[in-house]
Amino acid sequence: MREILVISGKGGTGKTSLTGAFAHLASNKIVCDLDVDAPDLHLLLHPHPTHTQAFFSGHVAQIEEKLCTGCGLCASLCRYGAVGFKADSFSIDPLRCEGCKVCVQFCPAGAIHFPEKHCGEHYISSTRFGPMVHARLFPGEANSGRLVTTLKQQARELAKSRGLGLILSDGSPGIGCPVISSLSGANLAVVVTEPTPSGRHDLERVTSLCFHFQIAVAVIINKFDLNPQAAESIEAFCGARGYPVIARLPHDPVVTRAMVEGLVVTELPETDFSKEVGKTWTKIEEIAASLRKQ
Repeated sequence: MREILVISGKGGTGKTSLTGAFAHLASNKIVCDLDVDAPDLHLLLHPHPTHTQAFFSGHVAQIEEKLCTGCGLCASLCRYGAVGFKADSFSIDPLRCEGCKVCVQFCPAGAIHFPEKHCGEHYISSTRFGPMVHARLFPGEANSGRLVTTLKQQARELAKSRGLGLILSDGSPGIGCPVISSLSGANLAVVVTEPTPSGRHDLERVTSLCFHFQIAVAVIINKFDLNPQAAESIEAFCGARGYPVIARLPHDPVVTRAMVEGLVVTELPETDFSKEVGKTWTKIEEIAASLRKQ
């Protein structure tokens, strides 16, 4: 089974638009949106959930008013200011609670419970391009890396049960915990960058991360014609490090038009841009196939 991950190092490079097009072009695959903090692949694929499961991670303290004696020990012990006194009783602000369990441990009345925290939901869905695994982390919740790992495990199990040979994933921007979790087990990281100072900077960071985890890299320079000189500089950087630049895609309003219509660019009548995207996917498949032979 092959696992191809599309990442960008920064947001706004066109990563998700290209992943959606690749999902249209690929066969025998399952699509996975690993950007659980701010998912948007669903805006193009319009998934219909067939299975929904709550995601619990960590704990949050809760005071049961009937058992609370109002001693205030929890408020004095809390170092995060999560315990407050309102309406003649103590309560815990879930947004401030860090789940350290100090108040639970030392409450003399045993009035503080410590249930698991409901942080989000994850789904198995059907789309016009086949099955999709994705999730929604509630605003402000942590543990996105753990949720990404959960999605990858679910995608692998689903691909195995359905005899699918490819997991195509849309990763998070940046180089943090969710990206590290996304890279786990990947055969190829397709890095989408843009010819800007931040695009170059974050390309260097995310390729260094891939190098650390020994993940093969292929690079797409999107909107290269906005700054041809910067694009050439990126190509020189990639060449010096042995990263193949598999596409130089121009800025084209057809991408925005496809998004407005809720489609991927390869579903519209064929254009020069969509032809280039098709050639890019062919190169990605060739690289992934060569990696399997090594």
